[in-house]
Amino acid sequence: MKKKLLSVILACTMAVSLAACGSSAATGTDAGSADAGAAEAADAGNADAGAASGAAGSVRLLNGKPEIDAQLQELAKKYNAETGNSVTIETIGGDTNASDELKKMYQTDNMPDIFVIEANQAATWDGMLADLTGEAWTNDTDYELVDSKMGTIGFPYTVEATALAYNADILDKAGVDPASLTSPDAWKKAVETIDSKKADLGITAVFGWCAEPANLGWSSGTHVFAQYLDAGLKQDDTTYIDLLNDGGQIDEKRMHDFAEFVGMMNQYSDPDLLVDGTYDNQVAGFAAGKYAFVTQGNWINGTVTSSADYSGFDMGFAPYAFEDGIDTIIAGPPSYWTVYSDGNVDGAKTFLQWVSDDSAQDILVNQAGLISPFNDCKFDAADPFYASIKGYMDAGKTSGWHTMLKKDGLQNETCQVFADYAQGKFDADSFTSTMAQVIKSYYAN
Repeated sequence: MKKKLLSVILACTMAVSLAACGSSAATGTDAGSADAGAAEAADAGNADAGAASGAAGSVRLLNGKPEIDAQLQELAKKYNAETGNSVTIETIGGDTNASDELKKMYQTDNMPDIFVIEANQAATWDGMLADLTGEAWTNDTDYELVDSKMGTIGFPYTVEATALAYNADILDKAGVDPASLTSPDAWKKAVETIDSKKADLGITAVFGWCAEPANLGWSSGTHVFAQYLDAGLKQDDTTYIDLLNDGGQIDEKRMHDFAEFVGMMNQYSDPDLLVDGTYDNQVAGFAAGKYAFVTQGNWINGTVTSSADYSGFDMGFAPYAFEDGIDTIIAGPPSYWTVYSDGNVDGAKTFLQWVSDDSAQDILVNQAGLISPFNDCKFDAADPFYASIKGYMDAGKTSGWHTMLKKDGLQNETCQVFADYAQGKFDADSFTSTMAQVIKSYYAN
């Protein structure tokens, strides 16, 4: 089933920006053009420059993931070598937000032909994005971004996932099968088992979960809250985000079940991390084998595997099964490449089709470590979470990234409710009622 705007959602803005943390802002050079003057001439419609670089001419792409800038520059070189066409990669990172940079580019009439957006930013570009409906690559993915008004507007270049990441070695030693974790009772039994064996397993706590709102409010208020919205649902099921966006309503029974699960995480988490930790503490602790589970997504893979304390353990995802039968993880594109309708649309379409095919996928998967959204991709990602994610994808057990379609800024309010709960100010009943009040009030103002 092809995904509509409300069903293929950004994993989350912070997933992308976190990956950029520690990376300096980079502006890519024109890796495919003969020189900058030729690229400028092509952008201005110079026929000679366009002909010199191939039928599709020169294309500019604004990338929002600085951690793959080097690989995209290689992609540009390969595109030029294979097709004679050129693409200039311009990367935004560090302290610069891609959406803020795009606003400046638009105001100065300096828009790239292809640029990155999150799904909930589509309306900002209404009337300015090319419709990619009918492009050949759309038949080979379930993850393109489709808007009911604008058509197919987003090209997916990777898939990211989030659920409860686990250390497979710890679970194996504890005798816990992650595939069994599809109900609250199964989780309770597993958590109690692991906790009883902490000394033998050499771990600090069952969960590496941090609800500190200043450092990780984006995670609790966006990623963990996302589980209430989507865990267990099919990719295109928008039941709870629709309810939320209808004046800030919640399903109190589902929220209470979710609260009970979060309460278990609070009880069996590292107390030092839970109320006063940071992202770095959390991921470093997981890399060092201190926690069986951690509340993050596969974007942590590089940090974990590059840690001096990483022992080489396998990783995977288990669902937030706060209701019986929940057996999905949230997975989908963190963002999309879109085509500016006043830019070199034909050139952009030619490039995107090439990206979906083997030459480009080889670089994106094998060098950049991305998980391909294309069904006929022949390459397996180097991501240590890949086997687990692919298993869920192949089984049709992924839920959508709908959390970013909530009212902007809500995460800054809900994260405080998670923090108060972690500090023992609430039980599950008061967490549920407070969450309901906070959300309704935010939507009313």
